[in-house]
Amino acid sequence: MRRMFALVLLAVPVFLSSAGRAADTPTMSQPSGLIANVEHRKTISLNGTWHYIVDPYDNGYYDYRHQPRKDGFFQNEKPKTPRDLVEYDFDKSDTIQVPGDWNSQKKELFYYEGTVWYQRAFTYRKPAGSRVFLYVGAANYLSRLYVNGAPACEHEGGFTSFNCEVTSQVKDGDNFVVIYVNNQRRRDAVPTDMTDWWNYGGLTRDVELVEVPNAFLEDYFLQAPKGASGVVDGWVQVSGGTLPVTVRIPELKLEQKVQPDAGGRGAIHFTAPGLKLWSPGQPKLYDVELEAGGEVVRDTIGFRTIEVRGRDILVNGTSVFLRGICMHEEAPARPGRAHSEADATTLLGWVKELNGNFARLAHYPHNRNMSRVADRTGLFLWSEIPVYWTIDWENPATLANAKRQLAEMIRRDKNRASVVLWSVGNETPVIPARLTFMTELVKTAHQLDQSRPVTAALETHYAEPNVKMIDDPLGKELDVLGCNEYVGWYERTPEDADAISWKTVYDKPLVMSEFGGDARAGLHGSADARWTEEYQENIYRHQIVMLQKIDFLRGTSPWILNDFRSPRRVLPGIQDNYNRKGLVSDRGERKKAFAVLKEFYAALAAKWER
Repeated sequence: MRRMFALVLLAVPVFLSSAGRAADTPTMSQPSGLIANVEHRKTISLNGTWHYIVDPYDNGYYDYRHQPRKDGFFQNEKPKTPRDLVEYDFDKSDTIQVPGDWNSQKKELFYYEGTVWYQRAFTYRKPAGSRVFLYVGAANYLSRLYVNGAPACEHEGGFTSFNCEVTSQVKDGDNFVVIYVNNQRRRDAVPTDMTDWWNYGGLTRDVELVEVPNAFLEDYFLQAPKGASGVVDGWVQVSGGTLPVTVRIPELKLEQKVQPDAGGRGAIHFTAPGLKLWSPGQPKLYDVELEAGGEVVRDTIGFRTIEVRGRDILVNGTSVFLRGICMHEEAPARPGRAHSEADATTLLGWVKELNGNFARLAHYPHNRNMSRVADRTGLFLWSEIPVYWTIDWENPATLANAKRQLAEMIRRDKNRASVVLWSVGNETPVIPARLTFMTELVKTAHQLDQSRPVTAALETHYAEPNVKMIDDPLGKELDVLGCNEYVGWYERTPEDADAISWKTVYDKPLVMSEFGGDARAGLHGSADARWTEEYQENIYRHQIVMLQKIDFLRGTSPWILNDFRSPRRVLPGIQDNYNRKGLVSDRGERKKAFAVLKEFYAALAAKWER
């Protein structure tokens, strides 16, 4: 339930930091435990117009000796006398929309990487007996939050949600929030300094105040356990006490009172005769109510099982084939990051148009609307953290950062039936340090969620001239193999795919997590001419010949649904800062390969769903 207040506009500092390293900053608290299902709590939206200040030298944070300032921009100061020196003014600064990235909103910030300060004022009355949290859906990349000039918390990671408690900072009457956001790329960050997507900066998802009781239901998990019929298991986690939690599934006439232990954790177990399981063909969702401390949290949850047995992926005990496509969080009808429910509905609607049942959300956790819409419409999802290419494998702080982002991804979406695979990375090199790093992530994912398989997108090599081999040692740790290959684009010709066969040393299912090639929509020519729709179409036709011969293949997600911005792609008149491997252009046009994949997926659906 949302309460919308008339918010007084305050300047929001938008800054880009030249330093950017957490080690160079003063100590701030870390985010508190992520509150589950924020969209169905009592919230006050801070979305809308914010003021911002661009700060490429981090002048609002450091003094000229590079020491943290006590009078930084987060104070939102105003001169009290004509003699006072205050060299910034949010109220007179430009404005920007939140959620949204600064690159697509302000052309002068199109390539900007650094610090921007955001600021907004609001009028508030704090409810008695309540706690208040400031929730941010995503801020790319390093963010520091302040309420009424006091530090709240800092967060590293551009694609995961976080919240910090601000009960003691907010007051009755006029308040202001200042958020420092820095999107500067770093070698030791996650992702690292080299990627193939646009580094959109800013408050790219919702910003809200969340009100909860002093003791409240912080988190919960409900799902059908593997190998059981008509059963729902799970747990609740209470913060601030051990108050009882009542869990209800009204449609099934089920109710259970759970008494948490001293740590606030309590187990849920329902025998649920007549339970209908969720699947893409029948995306059945149940209304669930969880009541604790006078707060009722409502959710809609689909119950299904997913497991791996040999070379099969089983959903509700039946082997499935994942007919998918990769996606970036690129808005379908405007420049910039996707974030709204309408964006999710459009993008996932294109997947359904392809006769797909699956989307790989690359290469980072996407906004929460994606999994919510996928739950309702019936699509499987692969969700991934941005461990990508050249991570600082031997840095313990980088590993800790990756683990935090993995935990934040799982914590937010663990109750979504659509999410069936957690991915710990993409196209990482086969070296000892990487194996150690990635193995730790796989173990962490299994510890946090035992109900889903874990995967990663691996690279492959030729064991023989026409034999592709999957023997990456990380495959031993994974439940499902993912592999990226670009026969016909980055290697060999499209026709060469016909003669290529695949082998693996693992008795596990494979999802071909990437393949494809670029085409400029509307550019036509022969099937031998790169960049034409015909060349891309030819790649897909020959890939299908090759894929149909892989007996352990259980899914495909070619690269990619729609064209997306990337500063690596600079060919004038063709790329123009876009990766053109999309089957849909940046203007929404279907390319010729779209129809090829759609036809292939119709045939697969007929084979696997009969």
